[in-house]
Amino acid sequence: MDSFDYIVVGAGSAGCAVAARLAKAGHKVCLIEAGGENRSLSISTPGMLALNVRGGSSNWSFETVPQPGLLGRKGFQPRGKGLGGSSAINAMLYVRGNAWDYDNWQALGCNGWSYADVLPWFRHSEANERGSDQFHGGHGPLSVSDQHWTNPASKAFLDGAESHQLGCTEDFNGTSQDGFGFYQVTQKNGERWSAAQAFLTPHPNLAIRTKLLVERILIEDGKATGVVLSQNGQRTELRASAGVVLSAGAFGSPQLLMLSGIGPANHLQAMDIPVQLDRQAVGEDLQDHIDYVGSWRSASHEPIGFTPGGAWKLVRALIEHRRTRSGMMTSPMAEAGGFWRSAPSLSAPDVQFHFVPALLEDHGHTFVWGYGISCHACVLRPESRGTVRLVSPDPNAAPLIDPQFLSDPRDIVVLRAGVRLMHRIIAAPAFAGYGLKDRFLVDIDDDATLDHLIRSRADTVYHPVGTCRMGGDPESVVDPRLKLRGVDHLWVADASVMPRIVSGNTNATSIMIGERCGDFIAEAIKA
Repeated sequence: MDSFDYIVVGAGSAGCAVAARLAKAGHKVCLIEAGGENRSLSISTPGMLALNVRGGSSNWSFETVPQPGLLGRKGFQPRGKGLGGSSAINAMLYVRGNAWDYDNWQALGCNGWSYADVLPWFRHSEANERGSDQFHGGHGPLSVSDQHWTNPASKAFLDGAESHQLGCTEDFNGTSQDGFGFYQVTQKNGERWSAAQAFLTPHPNLAIRTKLLVERILIEDGKATGVVLSQNGQRTELRASAGVVLSAGAFGSPQLLMLSGIGPANHLQAMDIPVQLDRQAVGEDLQDHIDYVGSWRSASHEPIGFTPGGAWKLVRALIEHRRTRSGMMTSPMAEAGGFWRSAPSLSAPDVQFHFVPALLEDHGHTFVWGYGISCHACVLRPESRGTVRLVSPDPNAAPLIDPQFLSDPRDIVVLRAGVRLMHRIIAAPAFAGYGLKDRFLVDIDDDATLDHLIRSRADTVYHPVGTCRMGGDPESVVDPRLKLRGVDHLWVADASVMPRIVSGNTNATSIMIGERCGDFIAEAIKA
């Protein structure tokens, strides 16, 4: 196909969903992706995810500007590159956030986005191996499964939580999010099931073009008519008769809007970019889950270990996985976790835990020998707000990312509480036989000492949102039907439209947003 009704920019979690939905509705769609097809063994094998998170051809591997709240450190910002986007390199956890999140979106002016509105869409896309019920779907394209080969240390973590009467749950997406348990994962038959695998089945109306960089959106007479592409130094235009859907993510979508002349006028002028539309909210309201990782060495060899013996165990596990798609290499690494309220009066949990039965350091960049365990604690509804800006008008340049982590003092109060609870769980009798030694032993009861430790080690847990926020107010970037305010035939569908970050991992929500965008466009055409 050389002519298209719609162009979808970005084949991430939302982009795959919206492209498939539009194609199945009878529209000719071109899905454009800057990365490749993501068919490598390291992507399909769940237990090898650390190789992709820390870098490689499937990862944009962005960095933040130096963060005063992190003692001047730069943060690492991995983002998926290639078909499936971040769903091809993430930990595969299927978490939707809390029902309160979506009711809050509705209260903020996003009509039609309450929990009652979005739940049918979550169910529609889901193929949960437990089957269908009032919260889950059993026949959708996105495969969701239980973990069948968890590490004994992960069970010890849940036993430790239970010993503190923290509650347990078998379903973080069911009646109540509160409590601790094993995460369900987006896997099928022991392999990763990314958004690309879920939604990009061959269809005569869908053309998928990879390794193409979109430089800007073509805007003529107040409407989007196509995109400018480049590949190997060659520039070309691709036209769409009905419009463009931007699904480049919380960093890529505001970057492309600004490169196209849509954004804060003073910033665009400083970049020598002609202003098409002065929209101050583009690139604002960056929110992310600030996260601290505790780490303990283990005398026990039950956790995953990096020693000669541990390496041999991993080799055997990889062989087993290639033969039977079973065993240790099916692990999402963050096997268990929980949701907890730092104050009983809160409307929803404000701290999330991810337990990893291995030593984890600096997003996998730093290799740590030996056996051990790690645990994440993150602030689910941070008050700190950051920005995404252009560093130059060059489309090949990475965006300027400034999350302003821990700039609001309320965030470190919540994170401090989460870290203390983490240590209490790890100190429970369930871990007595592991011979654990804290790799970062400090007096966690002293606020100043603990805060310094947190600021020296905290970073993202990979959930940036909000930079093209949706709203009912005229200052919002997109309206509640995801149409860009001020430009016709242009929509944004990805994590950037979330007005507030959800209380949990963001992949499932991004997929839901993509599905809904396709439906909104189809409804607009019928009208």
